[in-house]
Amino acid sequence: MEDKGKYIYTVSELSSSIKIVLEDSFSNIWVEGEISNFERPSSGHFYFTLKDDRSELKCVFFKSNNEKLKFDIKDGMQALCCGRISIYEKRGIYQLYVSKIEPKGIGALQLAFEQLKEKLFKEGLFETSHKKPIPALPERIGIVTSLTGAAIRDILHVLNKRFSNVEVIINPVKVQGEGAKEEIACAIQGFNKLSNVDVIIVGRGGGSLEDLWAFNEEIVARAIFNSRIPIISAVGHEIDWTISDFVADVRAPTPSVAAELVIARKSELIDTLDEMERKIINFPIDIVNEYEQRMDEMEDALALRFRHYIELKEEGFKLFSEKINILSPLGILDRGYSITFKLPDKTIIKSEKTIKKGDLVETRISKGSFARRVE
Repeated sequence: MEDKGKYIYTVSELSSSIKIVLEDSFSNIWVEGEISNFERPSSGHFYFTLKDDRSELKCVFFKSNNEKLKFDIKDGMQALCCGRISIYEKRGIYQLYVSKIEPKGIGALQLAFEQLKEKLFKEGLFETSHKKPIPALPERIGIVTSLTGAAIRDILHVLNKRFSNVEVIINPVKVQGEGAKEEIACAIQGFNKLSNVDVIIVGRGGGSLEDLWAFNEEIVARAIFNSRIPIISAVGHEIDWTISDFVADVRAPTPSVAAELVIARKSELIDTLDEMERKIINFPIDIVNEYEQRMDEMEDALALRFRHYIELKEEGFKLFSEKINILSPLGILDRGYSITFKLPDKTIIKSEKTIKKGDLVETRISKGSFARRVE
C-alpha cells in the first residue's frame, strides 16, 4: 500500500538534486592523479580518467577551456586538475569538469617547451646541415621585432657604430601576447616573398618564460626553418634559450650581439681592404720569387735524380760486363785454357781426326800465341 506522506523522486529529479549539491560543495577544487584513457574526438573536447591506486574519476575538458593549452596531454602523466564536480545526468555518473590542468612537478610552459623541442629535434629542424651561412657584408638587414622595445634600440645603436650607412628594413611585430606568434611568422614570410634583405634578425629583449613564449611557438619555428634568407635569433638575455634559437641559422645571446654578428666594423673592413691592396701590389714580385725558388728546388732535385740514374746505369753495365767476360772465350783463356787453330784458315781444332802429320797449327793462350807443325 502506497504511503501518501512520502515524496518519490524520478530518476531525473534525483540526478538534478545531486548535481546541485555536488556543484555547491565542489565548485572549484584541485584533484591530483594519473591521466589514463585520454581521448580527443573531432569535437575538440578532451575526455580522460584521473586515477590513483584505489579510485578513478571521469574528467571532461571542453574545447572552450583547452584551446589555449600549451602542452600535450598524454596517458601516464601526473597532473593537477582544477574544476567542478557535477553529474552527467544522462548516465547518472559524477565527473570532474576541468577548467585548468597543470603537469605535476614541472610547469606547464616548461613541459610544452620540452615537448615541442623533442618533436622538432626528431624532425631534423635543429640539424647543422640545414644552417645557412651569414653573408660577410650584407647590403640590407631585415629586423623582426617590436618598435617600442629595448631590442630595436640596441640593434640600431650597435649597427650605427659599426657601419653607419648599412641599410636596415624593420618589419614591426608584437613580441608577446595574443597574436604575437602569427605576426612574427608572417613578418619572416614577408621578407622571403619580397627577397629584399640579405639577412634577418628575429628577437626581443629579456623577460619571463611567459614573455618570451611567442618564440617557443611551432608556427614561428617552422617559419624560421623554411626561410631562404639566413636568420639570426636574438631572444632575451644570454641565459634564455628558445625554440627559435635552436632552429635559427645563428643564435645570438642578446640583440646587441646579433648586431655585432651580422656585420663587421667598417674600420675593420677598411683595414682588411688595405691589407689586401698591399698584398696585390707585392703579388707579382712574390710570384716571381716563389717560382725562382721552386726552379732552384727542381734543378737540385733533377741533378740528384740524374746522378742516381748514372750510378744505376754504371752498376748495371759493370754487372753486364762481368757476365760477358765470364762467357767470353778470352775469359776462359784467363783461367789457363788454350785454343788451337788449323792454319792457314784458322779453323778451330775440336778433334784429332781433323789434322794430319805435317799440318801447321797455331795455339792461342791468355797472353799471346805460338805456331807449330804436327809431327
